[in-house]
Amino acid sequence: LLDYDRARLRALVLEEGSANAHVAIVARALDIPVIGRATDLLSRIEPLDPLIVDGDNAHVFIRPGEDVQQSFAEGMRLREERKQKYATLRDLPARTLDGADIALHINAGLLIDMQHLKTAGADGVGLYRTEIPFMVRSEFPDAEAQAELYGRILDQADGKPVVFRTLDVGGDKVLPYLDGFGEDNPAMGWRAIRIGLDRPALLRQQLRALIVAARGRDLNIMFPMVSSIDEFDAARRVLELELKRQIARGHKRPGRMKVGVMLEVPALMFQLDALFKRIDFLSIGSNDLLQFVFAADRGNPRLADRYDVLSPAALRLFGEVARRAAKAKVPLSLCGEMAGRPLEAMALLGMGMRSLSMNPVSVAPVKAMVRSLDLARFSRFLSDLLVREERVPREILRTYAVDNDILT
Repeated sequence: LLDYDRARLRALVLEEGSANAHVAIVARALDIPVIGRATDLLSRIEPLDPLIVDGDNAHVFIRPGEDVQQSFAEGMRLREERKQKYATLRDLPARTLDGADIALHINAGLLIDMQHLKTAGADGVGLYRTEIPFMVRSEFPDAEAQAELYGRILDQADGKPVVFRTLDVGGDKVLPYLDGFGEDNPAMGWRAIRIGLDRPALLRQQLRALIVAARGRDLNIMFPMVSSIDEFDAARRVLELELKRQIARGHKRPGRMKVGVMLEVPALMFQLDALFKRIDFLSIGSNDLLQFVFAADRGNPRLADRYDVLSPAALRLFGEVARRAAKAKVPLSLCGEMAGRPLEAMALLGMGMRSLSMNPVSVAPVKAMVRSLDLARFSRFLSDLLVREERVPREILRTYAVDNDILT
């Protein structure tokens, strides 16, 4: 995907694929419409055929007639009007009708994404995917190259917080120059922090680059795919060793260094009390967490729509984490795909979340939802609903939003 000329690429259509596969997530982050599971599509298209790709409604029109083109053009005009309306929200606070302040951050993975921090009116970068620059190279970038990139990211953030997730490869994110990815079940195999701990030189090099790049500025580091307290402690020790080493070499200590974990593995749910004593913040990676909770491969098209992220089981899980994080006074955020969809974001706020991170194009629609929501009233409604409801409450929540003029 990243090899294509972004100035010319207009849409991505896949014969297979899942909405939660990483290629789809990255495409949406680039504001490229994505449609998957268009069966036998290539057998129906000739070279240079004109197409219309409607990513909002999951439609692909091959050799569209004039009536379809006119209808689509009208739809694009209305969509542009909505974007202009959303633009007026950029400098307004994400504050609910009853006065609750919500932090809205962006997910990023390329330097060019940082321009959206200002245009979206976001509070910071809740997730910087450091692996994407690794994936577009033919060889592993050295510490100097990494430090230059991370420094430019912090420069463009201009004082707003950036959470750097350490290298998260494996699963469907493969580095061609790193051996060991041939696994039967890669999503549950050698990936993320497991690679970092097994290949400590890679982890130390990245942490060294982040420390050097900070140049006395605040630094937020998040370790992904942590399954046990021991893994976090081991990663933290590597970080402390590298910090001492760089200070001894004359580099400035980061102004304030915060270290956190991405909650993706259900086993960590049973270690939260011990974890909260060790970390400065926690971020829920809902894509992987729900994949493991439902035992459903996020990249499998057969399962893509089988389990709803608004199921009572999922909402109760998020509510439990939010409750325990608040009790421990540990900042909590969520940076999965559901954070960028207004209806799902509304449910997350109702379960106690107060910080969300999403693709830049989603910030304005979610902010519009926030500013039209009476959060206390909705939280009571959702709590009562989950007491009596075991079915997926999506339609109930959608009706509630319509009845209460909430912009979803």
